[in-house]
Amino acid sequence: MEATPPSPSSSSSLASPTSMEFYDFLDRMRNPASLDLVRSIKSFIVSFSFYPANPENDGKKVQDFFMTMEVALRDHPLWAGASDNEIDCAMEGLEKYVMTKLFSRTFACSPEDTKFDREIAEKISLLQTFLRPEHLDIPAVLRNEASWLLAEKELQKMNSFKAPREKLQCIMNCCRVINNLLLNASMSENHVLAGADDFLPVLIYVTIKANPPELHSNLRFIQLYRRQAKLISEAAYYLTNLISAKSFIADLNARSLSINEIEFEENMQAARGANKLAHDEPDPAVEEMAVRRRQGNPGPSFTMSDKERIMKGRSTYPFMEAKAGELTVGDVERLLGIYKDVVNKYAHLSEAFRQLSLSKPEFHHLEGTGGLFAQPPQASIRKDKESIQGRGE
Repeated sequence: MEATPPSPSSSSSLASPTSMEFYDFLDRMRNPASLDLVRSIKSFIVSFSFYPANPENDGKKVQDFFMTMEVALRDHPLWAGASDNEIDCAMEGLEKYVMTKLFSRTFACSPEDTKFDREIAEKISLLQTFLRPEHLDIPAVLRNEASWLLAEKELQKMNSFKAPREKLQCIMNCCRVINNLLLNASMSENHVLAGADDFLPVLIYVTIKANPPELHSNLRFIQLYRRQAKLISEAAYYLTNLISAKSFIADLNARSLSINEIEFEENMQAARGANKLAHDEPDPAVEEMAVRRRQGNPGPSFTMSDKERIMKGRSTYPFMEAKAGELTVGDVERLLGIYKDVVNKYAHLSEAFRQLSLSKPEFHHLEGTGGLFAQPPQASIRKDKESIQGRGE
């Protein structure tokens, strides 16, 4: 039987300490009576940096230190009579302080993690060009672009934080959005919830759409350095699901999806080709134009092959004749891809003209900085008028 996503009400175990509570911890650490605690914390941070990075061992050291410090806090006069919640808030503050100080030493510290981050990000960028909800068998009733976008933004925030708790909170927020979507669908559309069979495919799709930076390293950082006592209940469920989503994406092939294997491979190959063109190779048409210029040809002579290329280029941009009212939400992804393609080609074209102006003195006026193309339209019109008036005189 599939596990069911926990209800939002079960999140009390991850109740967030406010900034005031964190700063309360810092204030207590400034109290002269806390000198012994401060020394222990600083000593741990300094000694930790003496040893070469070893994620598994480092995680165990940090977890052991947190447990030792929790006992020390409970026995300390500054926390005499403190409730469990107050001790918990102090430990949250300690975790954030320590892991912020050790972040550069503990996050993505192994070449393997960095390599995995890069590989999964590249694979997701390829999948983004063609993957659709139906490929993951997501029911139509659960296809809510607004909710998905909100969940994506939460995942994308994860890499901007340094504390493991705050990174985990981004995952929690993302998954709660998805969970609420499922609950709303079950109530308003009479959709029978299928537990993880509904939840995980949506989370996978959202993760692919978001392509959160350094996904693997962020998940590993949370697993190793979030206090183990906090990785329970809702937090554990959502973290485990995102880890499963990451693994699914890393191993994904045509058999993982509802898609023809040949179609999948063709789409992946096309995406690789587009990426290679955008990042490594200049546009062949631009190169041809640059060669013509260098040979002293004043401009491109449009042969039949040129005209055919132009017509073919128009077919690459299917929205040329479209009107705003005819576009759908589903067209946004294609439009974004076309926009990026146009920008990349424009960048290659600009670079070709720049190189041309540097290599041929007679074409210096083509250079973008301070040249003819840099003039505002009014200046160009004024110059034309003056030229006409000069001829009349």
